[in-house]
Amino acid sequence: MTEYDLLLTGGRLIDPSQKIDAIKDVAFKAGKVVDVKDKLNHSLAKKVQNISNNVITPGLIDLHTHIYWGGTSIGVDPTDYARRCGTTTMIDAGTAGAGNFAGFREHIIKPTEPRILAYLNISFAGIFAFSDTVMVGESEDLRLLHPRACLNVANLNKDFLVGIKVRVGARASGSMGHAPLDIALEVAEEAGLPVMCHLDWPPPSPKEVISRLRQGDVLTHCFRPFPAAPARSDGRIRDEILEARERGIIFDIGHGVGSFGFETAETMLNAGFLPDAISSDVHSLSIKGPAYDQLVTLSKFLHLGMSISDIVAASTTGPARAIRRPELGTLSPGSIGDATILNIEDGEFIFTDSLGHTRTGKKKFALKGIVLDGKIWD
Repeated sequence: MTEYDLLLTGGRLIDPSQKIDAIKDVAFKAGKVVDVKDKLNHSLAKKVQNISNNVITPGLIDLHTHIYWGGTSIGVDPTDYARRCGTTTMIDAGTAGAGNFAGFREHIIKPTEPRILAYLNISFAGIFAFSDTVMVGESEDLRLLHPRACLNVANLNKDFLVGIKVRVGARASGSMGHAPLDIALEVAEEAGLPVMCHLDWPPPSPKEVISRLRQGDVLTHCFRPFPAAPARSDGRIRDEILEARERGIIFDIGHGVGSFGFETAETMLNAGFLPDAISSDVHSLSIKGPAYDQLVTLSKFLHLGMSISDIVAASTTGPARAIRRPELGTLSPGSIGDATILNIEDGEFIFTDSLGHTRTGKKKFALKGIVLDGKIWD
């Protein structure tokens, strides 16, 4: 009699949700995790896969992606992306707004095998003009920021929506200052959802933006280089950043093309300020570099000295907390049967940040397998 559909044996399980970092067997049945032990009976499994010398983690969650492929210029193909870096849950960070979320839901979210959840852009059109030839901030024109339209779509799609996204800064909102954020916060408050806020070049200032965020809201691009960096040139972390962490603001990397600096990251990590979530901000430009994908982004933090356990937490339990989905980011018995199988490779690897600065790493994460709903995803 079979008890398990799949049994992964011999791998190093790193699951911060259970405080596990040890060689364990993990068993799946009917799309769920059913058992985690030092040794399980192989004869009870339909399929046994030996993953010795590899790491198994809860399915990786990329908190910041742009995957409305074909419907927007910024989107990348989510299936190709998941196969490339082992993400089992991708959170689209506001590519679609109220005016085009239905298309995203029906043509991308529903047919894609890996899980897709999303932040809804406060702009009716979403991120509609983002490419290497045309770049128009969706928050530059307040006529596009329709709170009732956004609220209606948010309330109708809470099975897939995890929050409201807003982009502010000279590049995303022009001269509108913090007005788009204020509108997004009003909608989020009414809908009972968190906000994810992008901040680029001032105005508005980081202090104006961060002071408005509430407990559970997400500040993405949190290790960006100057301007709007979280630390001063003398190495001191800005007071508003420290106060925001005390208030329960969630800090997300959101690497992208222009939003991650090695010097900033080194300053923050040396001060003991770790990100809550490490995400790629993958899109049609950043997938060509310097972010590339989530595993490359995670590998940069491996080079920077973050522990493997902390890196895994920032790709599993951290984002799961941000999106209020505790059933994700864990391999505890009874949880959703998603897992990522990785190898930590030795060598010399060149990593690049948003300013073109490089670091040479000695290790990187490499994908070895994906488990979706309790089955190997081939």
